[in-house]
Amino acid sequence: MNPEEDPWTTLPRWFPEIAKEAWEGLAAYTELLREWNAKINLVSRKDTERIEIKHLAHCLIATKFLRLMPKASLLDVGTGGGLPGIPLAICYPAANFTLIDSIAKKIVAVEDMVARLGLKNVTVIRGRAEELPAKRSYDFILGRAVGDLSVFYRRIRNKIRKGSQHAPANGILYWKGGDFSEELATSRLSPARVWDLAEHLPEAGLEEKYLVHFKI
Repeated sequence: MNPEEDPWTTLPRWFPEIAKEAWEGLAAYTELLREWNAKINLVSRKDTERIEIKHLAHCLIATKFLRLMPKASLLDVGTGGGLPGIPLAICYPAANFTLIDSIAKKIVAVEDMVARLGLKNVTVIRGRAEELPAKRSYDFILGRAVGDLSVFYRRIRNKIRKGSQHAPANGILYWKGGDFSEELATSRLSPARVWDLAEHLPEAGLEEKYLVHFKI
């Protein structure tokens, strides 16, 4: 991407599958994220001027593959500044998103952003995924920059509802960077699909970034 190019001209071109009405909400979210990031560390301060490309585009890549039926349920574990949960909730207004994080100040920020964006399909919870009620389950569990795969899987393995009405089938969608073969071996997980983000969005600088689907 040309650094002088307006990201709000570039992003709709990169993501033609996203509805036109979603872009206003996505732009508002990035401004709120910058506002809160000036107060608390939600994303790296060095990324502040590149939020649209470094973080938003990275999350939105899921829209190229994810097809949800109405009332789908998704859990964003370790949501931090609302990534990827808030952008995807904007893009999938008929789905229900739960955003959870154990750090109180991050949850305060996410609650404020969700309220100011008027997102009625988002629930925000302070806590850990393993502390959620045993009977509560989700079609997809999302993870982005939340640590070791094997640890993540142990925390959420009982929270996934089996099913294949969505595309891809129910399971985990995990944003991962670098070589994660050792983590896969430790976790004994076998991906159903690995999308190389640089192949699908070559202009975004997402080399060695992947979206991994684990079917449960």
